[in-house]
Amino acid sequence: MKHQHEYRARELVAALADAIARLCTRPWTLMEVCGGQTHAILRYGIDRLLPPGVELIHGPGCPVCVTPTAAIDQAIAIARTPGAILCSFGDMLRVPGSRGDLLGARAEGGTVRGLYSPLDALQVAREHPGQQVVFFAVGFETTAPATAQAAWQARQEGLDNFSLLVSHVRVPPAMEALLAAPACRIDGFLAAGHVCTVMGTDEYEPVAARHRIPVVVTGFEPVDLLAGIHRCLEMLERGEAGVANQYRRMVRRAGNPVARGRMEAVFEVVDRDWRGLGPIPAGGLGLRPAFADIDAARRFAPGVPLATETTECQSGRVLQGAIKPDRCPAFGVRCTPEHPLGATMVSAEGACAAYYRYRPNARPAAA
Repeated sequence: MKHQHEYRARELVAALADAIARLCTRPWTLMEVCGGQTHAILRYGIDRLLPPGVELIHGPGCPVCVTPTAAIDQAIAIARTPGAILCSFGDMLRVPGSRGDLLGARAEGGTVRGLYSPLDALQVAREHPGQQVVFFAVGFETTAPATAQAAWQARQEGLDNFSLLVSHVRVPPAMEALLAAPACRIDGFLAAGHVCTVMGTDEYEPVAARHRIPVVVTGFEPVDLLAGIHRCLEMLERGEAGVANQYRRMVRRAGNPVARGRMEAVFEVVDRDWRGLGPIPAGGLGLRPAFADIDAARRFAPGVPLATETTECQSGRVLQGAIKPDRCPAFGVRCTPEHPLGATMVSAEGACAAYYRYRPNARPAAA
């Protein structure tokens, strides 16, 4: 199969759904760990094709959503600094910090730009040599190579007015944290194909071995997802643990060596706070000492108060897979894409945004 429509073919979808129904002999709970997977599952109704007892729960698979409030507050403080230009991906601009968002900071006079790539921020730095340009770098291992390349290129060009506010996160430690939770009910994982395209599959093998669970890498089309679900359930029914790659047209065991090499040259593994999950050991990437001079957190040292989360928004529980978005009392009532309370309603990959868009009849728990 070479073309996108082949991965949406009704006959293949129906055949896989039938195979899954014939395979399962008991209830199972799988978690997808990518917001792109969540949106595809809701968009195509994949969860509604599964037999009773097989449940898909949504993990912390949206990198914008898991960026901690404190990091957003830092970005806002930098944006308000005279002479600074704060750049970031566009879907970060409306994610709430403890006291507003980046769009609000821009409305109040701060300089904020939404860009598609950290490499675009390099061009902003070239065009404004008298101002300090900061790229707010968020995302999983998928976006980290581009950030690393921007840091590398800035060093080669001697751009001393460019820096990075880094909040990159790593997926395997988050999976470990979820599996260690007392109320964990995850039987298997659907791992994100785009992350594995960069990092490969070897980092997931210790997770699968330690917790005796299957981890199956999938793509984002209906056939990809159903094939991945079938493989994961097949392993569970057989009592098998390990890593399986159902996205072989894109993913290799070693990932992309060039991208990984550039990441490893610029970043080191660090502990990182995840919104909704809290501190995760080895849960993120930070700049190596050799690149400390472009660390915006050091260059600006923005003094921000201790961040607090709203108690009304239940996005933290959504990110943990503890509840579905429509079980939050604020969902669709006090929290909408136009007036979001939490990051999961703002981001294009957020689970709450997916439910609001694709499940219009979903009702809040209080209804």
